[in-house]
Amino acid sequence: MSSIRLVAQTREIPPVEDLLAHTSPVRPLAWLRRGDGFVAAGEGMAASIRVPAGRGAVRSAIIADAWRELVANAEIDDLIGMPGTGLVALGALTFDEDSAADSLLIIPQTIIGRRDGRSWITRIRDSDAEFAPVADASAYAPHWAGRVGPGAQTPQGYQESVQLALDEIAADAYSKVVLARDLTGTVPGDADLRRLVRALSSGYPDTWTFAVDGLIGASPETLVTVHERTVTARVLAGTTARGADPDADNAASAALASSGKDLDEHEYAVQSVLASLRPHTRTLAASEQPFTLKLPNLFHLATDVEGELDDGASALDLVGAMHPTAAVAGTPTATAVAAIRRIEPFDRGRYAGPVGWIDAAGNGEWAIALRCAQFAETPDSASGARRVTAYAGAGIVAGSDPESELLETRVKFRPLVDALA
Repeated sequence: MSSIRLVAQTREIPPVEDLLAHTSPVRPLAWLRRGDGFVAAGEGMAASIRVPAGRGAVRSAIIADAWRELVANAEIDDLIGMPGTGLVALGALTFDEDSAADSLLIIPQTIIGRRDGRSWITRIRDSDAEFAPVADASAYAPHWAGRVGPGAQTPQGYQESVQLALDEIAADAYSKVVLARDLTGTVPGDADLRRLVRALSSGYPDTWTFAVDGLIGASPETLVTVHERTVTARVLAGTTARGADPDADNAASAALASSGKDLDEHEYAVQSVLASLRPHTRTLAASEQPFTLKLPNLFHLATDVEGELDDGASALDLVGAMHPTAAVAGTPTATAVAAIRRIEPFDRGRYAGPVGWIDAAGNGEWAIALRCAQFAETPDSASGARRVTAYAGAGIVAGSDPESELLETRVKFRPLVDALA
């Protein structure tokens, strides 16, 4: 990275109504929530930081150091000065250091963003090059439908895995483990993936909708957000499906809020986040009791955490300190990750890993890649279709029921499966 010297220029532009119209239909790069966010215009990259498996160190730390070096050498001309303007990268990291997938940051040549009623364009180039032409917005291609079915593990196999975990919990091997299952399928090779991103963003506006290197999803859970010296996180653990009518909905919410099993699972996750952030903060506090977060298809137990940084840590530094949390791995973390490697019959890749963005000041928003699917880089040469793998998981603690945990994964799959259809 030391040989790369980037030049970034940010300017305000007239209001942009549809950010997604500006990004690539085949390889969208986007970060959206409640109508705000930013996209890469076109597919051009100014630079990338890609770390494969086998580097002998924590990949997030390698990426954080490389980003710091790149920023130190950059020339930034930013007339907006908000988080997410100036030099910015979007990234997706693997859940497990041993994953065969790459962890990466992408620095686009052109970014178009919108926040708090202001729109902007950031253009990024190598110091030895000219700014690339700005890609025009493009119309959406026709609607398409994907097909998904059981992946590496059948529903029955997943229940057997949950029972194995329960037996190990009963033997005091660990207190909690999060087990996932997958669905695999295809979409047309020429599918306009912006339609999927738009469906998730409009259907689940309070989630963090993302598209990074073929990983597309809508996560309800932030890992960490840094804005100047303020750090925040939202912890989700404990889930139930929404009711079919208002009375059933109220009953489901009340049952979740009083469930000993779900409250225990939630407390593991909260303490995991607090322990990871405490060394980096001057002040740190979590809400005393979890609240019930209502999404269109389910309820989550949620706790908000907020603190003040005191050591100059960037958003990526905190990602490395926090991931994986108990919410996506289990407790104790190392033991739970080892159990996941042993029990799950697939490599999670970037599922349940950190996904988000960072700017030159160290600000950033990073979510946990949930309710997501990984799309193949290119269509299959024989069929012409593009392969896709979706993931969903559930936290297993003493008292969990295999059939109920399978149902929870079905509920979590619903946003993505509905959008694909």
